[in-house]
Amino acid sequence: MRRVRGGGAAAAARPEHLAAHARLVKSACPDAFLAATAMRGYLRACLPLQALLLLRSLLPRAPCLLGNSFSLSLALQASSAALSDSAPAVLGLGLRAASLHARALKSGFAAADLFVRTALVEAYAKAGRADLARAAFDEAPRRDVFLCNVMLAAYVARGEVAEARKVFDGMRERDLVSWNTMIHGYAVSGDVDMAREIFDGMEDRDAFSWSSMMSAYAKGRRSKDALRLWREMRAACATPDCITMVSVLSACGDMGALAVGTEVHQFVESSKVAVDVRLGTALIDMYAKCGDIENSLIVFHSMPSKDVLTWNSMIIGLANHGLGHDALSLFSRMVSEGLRPNEVTFVGVLTACTHLGLVSDGKKYFSSMGAVHGIAPKVEHFGCMVDLLGRSGHIEEARHLIRDMPFEPDAVIWRTLLGSCRIYKNVEVAEEAMAKLRVLDPHADGHYVLLSNIYAQANSWEGVAEMRKTLRREGIQRIPGRSSIEWQSATHEFVSGDRSHPRSKEIYEMLEEVMDRLRQAGYRPMTELVLQDIDEQSKERALAEHSEKLAVAFGLLTTPARSTLRITKNLRACEDCHSAIKLISLVYNRKLIIRDRNRFHHFSEGQCSCNDYWTDQKLPDEEQKSQERERMKTQLAHPIIGGWRTSHLYKSGEGVLSTWWLPDLVQVPRQGPGQDESVAIGVA
Repeated sequence: MRRVRGGGAAAAARPEHLAAHARLVKSACPDAFLAATAMRGYLRACLPLQALLLLRSLLPRAPCLLGNSFSLSLALQASSAALSDSAPAVLGLGLRAASLHARALKSGFAAADLFVRTALVEAYAKAGRADLARAAFDEAPRRDVFLCNVMLAAYVARGEVAEARKVFDGMRERDLVSWNTMIHGYAVSGDVDMAREIFDGMEDRDAFSWSSMMSAYAKGRRSKDALRLWREMRAACATPDCITMVSVLSACGDMGALAVGTEVHQFVESSKVAVDVRLGTALIDMYAKCGDIENSLIVFHSMPSKDVLTWNSMIIGLANHGLGHDALSLFSRMVSEGLRPNEVTFVGVLTACTHLGLVSDGKKYFSSMGAVHGIAPKVEHFGCMVDLLGRSGHIEEARHLIRDMPFEPDAVIWRTLLGSCRIYKNVEVAEEAMAKLRVLDPHADGHYVLLSNIYAQANSWEGVAEMRKTLRREGIQRIPGRSSIEWQSATHEFVSGDRSHPRSKEIYEMLEEVMDRLRQAGYRPMTELVLQDIDEQSKERALAEHSEKLAVAFGLLTTPARSTLRITKNLRACEDCHSAIKLISLVYNRKLIIRDRNRFHHFSEGQCSCNDYWTDQKLPDEEQKSQERERMKTQLAHPIIGGWRTSHLYKSGEGVLSTWWLPDLVQVPRQGPGQDESVAIGVA
């Protein structure tokens, strides 16, 4: 069956329309009413070209067929619809908008009949002639809401929202289509505030109104606003459509708002909404980003059909949760089932290798992109390889790979190399990377922070001082670390040293208790990370008040014992927080799932799923792992933790914990290693 505009299949014309067609073909003097009936049937069946072919075959025998406004408007509608489907065929029929316009002028219908005028404006707009569409619009002696809506849609389709607004403001009356078209136009153009202004001016709203506004917030990464709008929508008893639910699920994933995301899923199930591939993938995305990996997996396996986007999401999810071996197994399964991987698939595969330090496997998959799958590596894939090589200590090899890239490396590539230099204290290569970053991205604070810390590790205090001067001289502001945790369907956000929360006094009392218990269990603050000129006690306090520790304290204060805490961090968790949270998971017998800008960290029984292999850590060898296990076993016998038994230690990539994560549906964000909150320069 022939495909039509919008991706759907063309419907079959009804028998009575086909019968009318047959009678017309045989008739020596075709009847105008029968011709209009057959043409309307083809239009309703999404077969506009058939309507035009019928009209062309009849005109030589019945030139008067276009002598009434109804037939003429049908011909114009068919012409505009067919242009999107088969432009060359329409051009060959000689029934374009211009020729039909001439007939309308000759008959007098162009001026007097609004149906003809509206169809004429739409035909010119579909033909890409906005100037002629506007001329036909301006010539109309009177304009109703339908004619104005067609002109609005024409401008919005071309991205000329300002012109559409002029038409909108000049309308004497507006309907839902008018308002929705303007919301959609502003949303697509990225002007979310203007979209909201139009939305707020509506007296009545339908599902499209809500979904357009929700999509605008989701695309603009204004997730808080999207979740507020969702609550407004539910309070208004409006029924969300599939597009709305996909948008709000995206916002939930971005904010880590598991309760709201679960509410959406429950609505889907209670309303018996069919979970198509897009909605199913959005549910997978939401659950995984919110740290509820098991439900993400359940949705994945329950989907009867999956597209490459769904598979990509799971592969990248596994990789970012430290389950690289599972990610690679899923990739093999995807290929064996006949799905063709794309560029995003290999971002996930290479990320899996990076998080496990699988250098040989990473090289193999990178080479197979072109040799086996016919995919040319892009800057994202080179970035993954630079990260893999750099983290594994192959700094020079990463350096050569950058030099041999078939295109200019971007700031993310050099930032990634700079992060590797911090791990291995390579000042020379770090300075080379920084020289590039000062040209490509001179105002990003993270570059200067990383290089400052590299200088500090090398005891190059002159370098540290120079970085401080540069930040002050250039007026570069640090991005503050922010950590959020969801409680009672609300997201609570903290920054370092934050005392703005209504329960701040209780939070800091809990934080003091936590730090006391950690110290008794053997925790020692990494004050060497705080390179500001302050005393030791102030350094300890600065570390204790990092945003993720405040979020953890709030979670311990407000949630039931032994429940899982899920926290989202906008930067990479610092080494001190990472070490402290491992011990918190042991002392308080809690599981904590921390999502930072690079990956997920699952803390349980004193261990982390990343095996301490993240931005600033080398991959620990087996001897180091063994020593860490023994240390934790010793701590378990401590009187503060007395009576707790050891069970299996948390392992990553060995099937002990089935957890998953995935990125945004539209694109995979590329970020270099992020700075933490305790740095050589500036305050947290």
